[in-house]
Amino acid sequence: MNATDYFFENTYNLEKPFLVGKEEIRYRDLHSSSFHLAGWINQTVGTGKHIILLSVNNLFFLKIYLAIIKSGNICIPLDPGIEKENYNYVRDLTEPKMIFLTREVEKRLELNSELSWFPDTLPVAPDTFTPEAPGQEFDKEKCAEIIFTSGSTGKPKGVMISHKSLIANTSSIIEYLQLTSDDRMLVVLPFYYCYGLSLLHTHLRVGGSIVFNNSFIFLGGVLKSLIDYRCTGFAGVPSHFQILLRKSDSFKQMVFPDLKYVTQAGGKLAPIFIDEFREAHPEVRFVVMYGQTEATARLSWLPPEIYEIRKGSMGRGIPGVELRVVNDNGVLINPGETGEVIARGDNIMMGYFADEEGTKNAIRNGWLYTGDLGTIDEDGYIYLTARSKEIIKVRGKRISPKEIEAVILALPEVIDCTIEGVEDDIEGEMLKAIVTVRKDSIANLTREKMIQHCAQHLALFKVPQVYEFRDDLTISPTGKKIKKT
Repeated sequence: MNATDYFFENTYNLEKPFLVGKEEIRYRDLHSSSFHLAGWINQTVGTGKHIILLSVNNLFFLKIYLAIIKSGNICIPLDPGIEKENYNYVRDLTEPKMIFLTREVEKRLELNSELSWFPDTLPVAPDTFTPEAPGQEFDKEKCAEIIFTSGSTGKPKGVMISHKSLIANTSSIIEYLQLTSDDRMLVVLPFYYCYGLSLLHTHLRVGGSIVFNNSFIFLGGVLKSLIDYRCTGFAGVPSHFQILLRKSDSFKQMVFPDLKYVTQAGGKLAPIFIDEFREAHPEVRFVVMYGQTEATARLSWLPPEIYEIRKGSMGRGIPGVELRVVNDNGVLINPGETGEVIARGDNIMMGYFADEEGTKNAIRNGWLYTGDLGTIDEDGYIYLTARSKEIIKVRGKRISPKEIEAVILALPEVIDCTIEGVEDDIEGEMLKAIVTVRKDSIANLTREKMIQHCAQHLALFKVPQVYEFRDDLTISPTGKKIKKT
């Protein structure tokens, strides 16, 4: 079954709204629009082609995303704020046949491409057009989308997700969260991020509804949306909850009469913040989760009812997912020992696009090697002990240190640079740059100059805010840098 067919299987003819808020659309109209666009896309480029989508969360994104997948083509959703260099890399690698974006994004990226389509240039469905009910005949092993994440080399890695994986992960999440048509999710997570997309998939499948808020920095608006639109769910990465709890003067005292649960993934949130949330809002279920783009979205969850006795745990595998923690020889570890978390299930990616070596390293004998280190307790609950190699997570986004280091090393005064994550009370983890500078230049290189330089070449969330300047570089006999403490 095609993933779009699966999402609409029981809901395509509903008159109720799916998207609520500043933009609204009913299920029936969303189905009709997206299926008409799917037919047009199919006639324009055929099937199996790569199609890029650059947009914030809005109705335009919804229609195009669902249409691309329904058309039998492969959707590549990208951050509309992507750096020009990274965009060019993805475009050259994937060779898209169509590009859907807003005019603001095209102007910033200086595309001027004949492949570009905008919200005001899409074809209008004829009055006589009647979309068919979701069909059954389709090879669900085919690739549905490619989600690009930061790779250890600094170049984005394209995670290929099949229709089967989208269906499997959506079904699992609905099962353990027990979602129904009464659920309404406030979406602050972008849809070019797998966690955000999972919110779209699950609520579309069960007949629920979603509300967009693309401005989390305005906390008052977020809190108002939760109340005004009677949202039953909220999903966030660690920084969302840290900001709500530490930067908002009113969040702990406010009452959210319709809010039933919140979910947290995209990195580990310190238990002290979860405790604060649970104490302030004991009526709201706080669901800790763990996942990876390479697993479509979700791998494990911790039921709120056992949070107190499993505090700090990422839980156990979600329905349909088997998790293990193994040593370097692939042998299961004993409780208390440390090993790598590996996963198996229908939600595991097909592989990395145009990267056979990376795929072989990540998927071995049908198991996804997550790169995350952890331990287990006597009952099989997993506790993460270290981050994935080479990757830092800030606000739920995966960042390659090498990409940032390359930008800073472009400065002639800089001899060496190391990027690392440091703990922060609000952000959870911030980026720190340890910069080795020529002795005759160290007085001239300031934090402000570094931030200004980085901001010219990197997306804002990749710009380090903490800097340590040194005038000497210490290395081991093997040539590796020795970090000073």
